[in-house]
Amino acid sequence: MIYWQIFLAFFIPGILGYGGGPASIPLVENEVVDRYGWLTVSEFSEVLALGNALPGPIATKMAGYIGFQQGGILGAAVGIFATVAPSLILMIALLGLLYKFKDSPKVKRLSNYVRPTIAVLLGVMTFSFFSTAYIDTGIWQTLILIVVSFLLLERFKVHPAFVIVGALGYGALFL
Repeated sequence: MIYWQIFLAFFIPGILGYGGGPASIPLVENEVVDRYGWLTVSEFSEVLALGNALPGPIATKMAGYIGFQQGGILGAAVGIFATVAPSLILMIALLGLLYKFKDSPKVKRLSNYVRPTIAVLLGVMTFSFFSTAYIDTGIWQTLILIVVSFLLLERFKVHPAFVIVGALGYGALFL
């Protein structure tokens, strides 16, 4: 029964919490504090602070922690699954719908309109990152990171994870 309660405690906020993890936090609090009484308000705020301190989505970290606290490893798995299940179900349904109409001229036109929009959004984000790096670290440090990263990725085909770790190491040592 506890696993079903854990599932409902995180699935319902996932369905109703439009806007992602931060928007669903009050709904999760209502479930785990008021409805089930698993945590006090003070304990919930500590879990929220811990979730904010760690990288990644807040809601899944909270679901994993609270699920583990209530039901062990299986409870953590159920909590995390319940948090991502609404998005997963919707994505599978939309993918099925998209696959069904993949040859439709309207869907092809939509794809053709979306691709440039995504490219522009990524370009704006990249420009924002570069301008912030230029302001915070200087032109030479930024250029060194850009050129070395480009060469490692394109010329030497180094995995992006290693390039990121290398850039973090460079920043830790020199910045």
